[in-house]
Amino acid sequence: MGRVAKIARRTFLGLGVAAAGGLAVGYYMYKRPYSNPLEEDLPAEEAAFTPYIRIGKESGITIIAPRAEMGQGIHTTLAALVAEELDVGMDQIKVEHGLPGKAYYNQAMFNQVAAFPWFDDGLKATATREMMRVMSKFIAMQATGGSSSTIDGYEKMRRAGAAAREVLKAAAAKRWNVDVSKLETEAGKVIHPDGRTLEYTELATDAAKLEIPSSVELRSSLDWKILGKPQRRVDIRKMVTGAPIFGIDVQLPDMIYGTVRMSPRMGAKAVKFDDAPALAIKGVRKVVQIDTAVGSGFGIIADNTWAAFQGAKALEVEWGEAPYPADDAGIETLYRDALARAPDWIRDEAGDVDKAFADAEPATVVEAEYEVPFLAHATMEPMSATAQFRDGKLTIWTGTQMPGVDAQVAAKFLGIETEDVTVHVTRLGGSFGRRAGDPALYAAALAPAAEGRPVKVTWSREEDMQHGFYRPRALAKLRAIVQPGKSPETIDVSIAAPSVMAGLFGRFAPETPLPAEDEQTLEGMAGQPNVWANSRFAAHNMKTAIQVGLLRSVGGSYNGFFHEGFMDELAEKAGLDPIDMRISMMSAAEHRPARLVMEKLRDVSNWGRALPPGHGKGVGFTLSYGSWVGEVVEVAVTDGDIRIVKVWCVADPGHVLDPAIYSDQMMSGIIFGLSTAMGQAITFEDGRVQQENFYDFDAIRMAQCPEIEVHLLENSPRIGGAGECGVPPSIPALANAIHAVTGKRLRKTPFNLAVSFA
Repeated sequence: MGRVAKIARRTFLGLGVAAAGGLAVGYYMYKRPYSNPLEEDLPAEEAAFTPYIRIGKESGITIIAPRAEMGQGIHTTLAALVAEELDVGMDQIKVEHGLPGKAYYNQAMFNQVAAFPWFDDGLKATATREMMRVMSKFIAMQATGGSSSTIDGYEKMRRAGAAAREVLKAAAAKRWNVDVSKLETEAGKVIHPDGRTLEYTELATDAAKLEIPSSVELRSSLDWKILGKPQRRVDIRKMVTGAPIFGIDVQLPDMIYGTVRMSPRMGAKAVKFDDAPALAIKGVRKVVQIDTAVGSGFGIIADNTWAAFQGAKALEVEWGEAPYPADDAGIETLYRDALARAPDWIRDEAGDVDKAFADAEPATVVEAEYEVPFLAHATMEPMSATAQFRDGKLTIWTGTQMPGVDAQVAAKFLGIETEDVTVHVTRLGGSFGRRAGDPALYAAALAPAAEGRPVKVTWSREEDMQHGFYRPRALAKLRAIVQPGKSPETIDVSIAAPSVMAGLFGRFAPETPLPAEDEQTLEGMAGQPNVWANSRFAAHNMKTAIQVGLLRSVGGSYNGFFHEGFMDELAEKAGLDPIDMRISMMSAAEHRPARLVMEKLRDVSNWGRALPPGHGKGVGFTLSYGSWVGEVVEVAVTDGDIRIVKVWCVADPGHVLDPAIYSDQMMSGIIFGLSTAMGQAITFEDGRVQQENFYDFDAIRMAQCPEIEVHLLENSPRIGGAGECGVPPSIPALANAIHAVTGKRLRKTPFNLAVSFA
């Protein structure tokens, strides 16, 4: 490591974070920046400007994207944030995923834990968000999720680019002996007033010897050259040429292969087993017992993946009984028992709900029960990770949303220090919340048996689908008071669901104390932009050994359906237009972005105009992850089957950094949501998941895919997310459209239990 790296070590900025008070030592620790991970093994000819930028005379300009690329285009958008302020073209840069490092902690993800509506800017809400901001710094989790990547990077990566630009200008000013204020930049060059230029790559080593400014001014969005415009994705060439960029592509010298066969009953272990049939398979080398907080079972090591799969099938095992009811009927009983108990916690309580219902005429009370099943992630790229354990140190290659968690769980399992684990992050072939912990843990579990050789551990599709952590099954009871011709003013909601956070931390950090209230349980239900005179949203914690966790849009994926399906019922009962009723209830000043979304949606979807016979439209709206999204679905009945004709989507994320990528994410979310609504469910029999593969856990097919039209607005005062926000409104909009044309009110997914789809 040369002098450049030593000087650059002290240069990472505080990047504009706010203080939260407390003891001086705590404040100092909070303000003190983490070390720059780019300085480790930095080539002598390169300089590292903050953890996000590396520049070398020969290697050019490299921008580090600290979030996982799993198809959402985040590497392009995060690089664009830096490039805009650094003043370089997107064709002048390379983009790499950052190594695991505390400097890449995700601050925005922690803000989501604050239990306040997105539009609440009151003192208590603001103070709580600041507290979460400070906590995120100390926990320092590098994570991709919660549609938080652009929210988190929006200022910090622009500040990194601006700071690097200014220090490069300072280096040029010193070389030319001119006032730095006289210099300009453009396309990766510093420009002298007389027209002379110096490339950034020529100035990098000189600039690295200077102090990076602690304060920089960001460019106005009116001056943006890159942000706000569609950009070609930085990895498109690798994608279309089939470059080996995924975890499953990893090939290393002297590699061997493995797979796992875990207990099909979660929480149960093997009662007895015989590994002789597995070892008799040609190519199978070893069978290893595995017992972790994630699951118990066996690892099979072989000369190739096919042999490992065959060995897993041949293994003779008698598994113990599941610590939960064996089938769906028994599991449903647990949910109804939970709803019968007093709620564990309540959100958005206003007025006097009990008195309102006591005084209401029975004919004005509307009641409904909504339900959704467990869901699997079903990623296209199979779960896999490669690990090599040699000389007490572990190296992992995998596609992961949380490389730090992977390192921690693997280190804990092997009894080594986290610092002795290196994680190389590859591109992810789909994740939706699935890729963290499990693959790396099981690869680490098999690595010691590989005797120093790298072992690639691949799960079969069946093994993954039957041992994932699932989107929780949920059951809701809703009631409201509706007067004819008037918007409803009273609502009472009870939701029973397992805690996603308890499931997540139970798998990877069971020693972590958890709050009793998991905001995910009411996400997409409480905190919506509606004014109620009397309201109560109650959560009933469900406890089960069936593992649950994060899946795209999480609580919003079912609460959006519950909320907006019920709102459609209330509009019908009141005799009101569904969009007009929603707009009338979004009356608060802070609900303005929601009103504008619904008005735009009404216009672009030609809402209210006569439809051809056999056609119907439905609407849904959900504020999730900081973006306000409304959708209209049009369906047609064809020979008794439902065909989805078109979807209109209007979204407001505050700032649209790349309209093409953001629209793609809305479309992707809509397809994901429609897939879950039409036919997906994880069910249980004999304590085991019944589904195995795409043939019995299908997604919407190309021929079924509707035309999707996306419109983007920028009225929200803060930047919102993208990856998950298109999912929640799509499901109720489809249900409401089916009701409009068939009269069937669908309150349970998947909808193919009640209708068939063309």
